[in-house]
Amino acid sequence: MLFVSPNKDKLRYVLRVLFPASNNIAEYEACLHGIRLVVEMRMRRLYVHGDSALVINQLNKEWDTTHEKMDLYCKEIRKWESNFYGVEYIHVVRDKNQAADALSKLGSSWAQIPQGIFV
Repeated sequence: MLFVSPNKDKLRYVLRVLFPASNNIAEYEACLHGIRLVVEMRMRRLYVHGDSALVINQLNKEWDTTHEKMDLYCKEIRKWESNFYGVEYIHVVRDKNQAADALSKLGSSWAQIPQGIFV
């Protein structure tokens, strides 16, 4: 995950999912975990950029959730949305999301995490 402040400060964070998960479940886990962290940081406005069209469109209520787990993730994330003045979910093609994609690859491997990246 890559958190960017309004003044462009960056915080790099790797989430390791320690159970078997599809790419979409991993995307939902990262989104949920990121929202929880941002709530703790007392942020009040949130822009979530993600490269999973399925997850972003489901969170934007443009696509239905047809899988029970996806529905549960959507509902849980919606509970956390009340902590913000506003939340926007923005789809970004993977080619334009290289920094976050590189962090997700670190999280899905057991490679050593470089200094300056939180786990």
